[in-house]
Amino acid sequence: MSKTLTIAALAGAVAAASALAAPTAAQAANVKCFGVSLAGDNDCAAGPGTTCAGTSTIDYQGNAWTVMPEEECLNAKLPGGRTGATMASLKAEGFEGLDRDLPEGTDAAKLKPVPEPTA
Repeated sequence: MSKTLTIAALAGAVAAASALAAPTAAQAANVKCFGVSLAGDNDCAAGPGTTCAGTSTIDYQGNAWTVMPEEECLNAKLPGGRTGATMASLKAEGFEGLDRDLPEGTDAAKLKPVPEPTA
């Protein structure tokens, strides 16, 4: 194989690998949104008290998350005045979820305190 052909093949392989690794615009806009999942509808490894997808036990459980568009997460209209929170906003404040609607016995030490939802 000629040197030119080898370089062209290598450049093509690198470009293909980069295209596969880069998220699409739609994927990049999706975030982990805490406190919006219905019981049993969370995504994987939601937080303490859950082990994987579908293991949340309470609607709007504060340490359970669902992947969704960021704008949808931030503008979610939930019962009782509840709101969603992105993982990025929680981490920026040093938290790993929301301290609300949790199963009994959940350690809330790393969860962001929030007002109790209204009825």
